[in-house]
Amino acid sequence: MSKLTIGDAADKLGVSKEAIHNRVRRGSLQSVVENGVKMVILDSKESIKAVSKRATKKTASQVDDRYYKLLEEQNAKLEQKVKTLEGETRTLRDQKEQMLIDERKKIEQIYKDKDEQLKNILNAISTKFMLNAPDDVLEAGEELVEAEIEQPLQEQESRLISLNKYIKSREFSKKKSSKIKDKFKRKAQKDSRIITIGKKLYIDLAKYDYSDYSL
Repeated sequence: MSKLTIGDAADKLGVSKEAIHNRVRRGSLQSVVENGVKMVILDSKESIKAVSKRATKKTASQVDDRYYKLLEEQNAKLEQKVKTLEGETRTLRDQKEQMLIDERKKIEQIYKDKDEQLKNILNAISTKFMLNAPDDVLEAGEELVEAEIEQPLQEQESRLISLNKYIKSREFSKKKSSKIKDKFKRKAQKDSRIITIGKKLYIDLAKYDYSDYSL
């Protein structure tokens, strides 16, 4: 047994001074007054209980510290996982957007190629139609082209006229017209009097004489 002041007993038992006073009033602790100072009598059982209580409290405190530390570590790992997932999500979103852009470009190119193919097909059909068209339709088209070509040429010193147009104006027979055209075509590259523009032959009657061609 030991005698302790109220304050020392409170420290030893790990409680407040008020708790010691309450226990003294209830009679769970014995007390004596020595030299005007109230002393609390603690037997060995109380001391053991106090030590055990402090040890339990300390152990609980240590367990709480370890638990909180574990929670903090887990939170840090979860935060890192969240950041990793967010980064992967952004990467996947960017890849998806790039894939959509690439697919759109491919589709646009496909339609562009198809448009070009369609133009080629239409041109081929148009050419075939022109080749199989009646002579009067072809001649009408030729006259339109000739008119466009002759318009700027009229501003030059020499007046040019297409061979076809001139032959037509003279009302030659079909056989003679064909013969004259063939003769001009054979000598077009050698005779400087014959002007070739594209696939058309032109003559300058104001400057040259074409009597050797039966004109």
